[in-house]
Amino acid sequence: MTTIFEVPTQALFGQLLLGLINGSFYAILSLGLAIIFGLLNIINFAHGALYMMGAFVAWMLLTYVGLGYWWALGLAPLVVGAFGIVLERVLIARLYKLDHLYGLLLTFGLALIIQGLFRNQYGVSGLPYAIPAELSGGQRLPFMFLPNYRAWVVVASLTVCIATWLVIEKTKLGAYLRAATENPTLVQAFGVNVPLFLTLTYGFGVALAGFAGVLAAPIYSVNPNMGADIIIVVFAVVVIGGMGSIIGSVITGFTLGLVEGLTKVFYPEASATVIFVIMVLVLLVKPAGLFGRTA
Repeated sequence: MTTIFEVPTQALFGQLLLGLINGSFYAILSLGLAIIFGLLNIINFAHGALYMMGAFVAWMLLTYVGLGYWWALGLAPLVVGAFGIVLERVLIARLYKLDHLYGLLLTFGLALIIQGLFRNQYGVSGLPYAIPAELSGGQRLPFMFLPNYRAWVVVASLTVCIATWLVIEKTKLGAYLRAATENPTLVQAFGVNVPLFLTLTYGFGVALAGFAGVLAAPIYSVNPNMGADIIIVVFAVVVIGGMGSIIGSVITGFTLGLVEGLTKVFYPEASATVIFVIMVLVLLVKPAGLFGRTA
């Protein structure tokens, strides 16, 4: 049996793949958080609950309407994004001129309410969601077995992250968005509807969470606590990458997923805390995060 550092290659690459899968979810969720914080200055603690809602929308589309995974991949982010737009217009827009703490407390309360509603309706036991037939099975590589669906999750997540970064950093639309948050009065003077821009930005940020929820549904069981389990780690990823840094959240998300996977191989006892240890070290050395800018 081939080994690397006395670890069988199959076990090592299996854990690296698991880390890459987790990193895909960290990246796409922290990307949504970074967009909302970077452009709206809102610490969106409801992000995990909206990720859970995306998974539940996929499950409900299949169970009640008969629409499968590929329909859910397009519809669930729209449903979650529309729900986010209502939240932004009714509640969150009132907090833009207040301290960050108010936004954090409001979205934390919203997360508890959303999770409580789903828990009351569906209980806490997981609901199964099957892998689509087109992505079942896997590829037997020389050093490991690669499930098709998990490879798809990594590719889809990476594609969405890169496309989002390109739109925000390299297009005129992204330039308007960044300008609207830095000097809304000036941008509004040029005829741009700034409140509409901010509303759509929040809707897009939470739609990313809904998209991640659909990707996660066939891997993890669909349950009301799935967002609460991951959101603390995702916040740590955002802090390490730099609050509001879009490229930082993506690179840090994938990297920390791999670090977590390697830790499970070489020192499993630390796998649950390694990301938080890294966060503390980064804050001590570079408080603005690895890719963040000091105010």
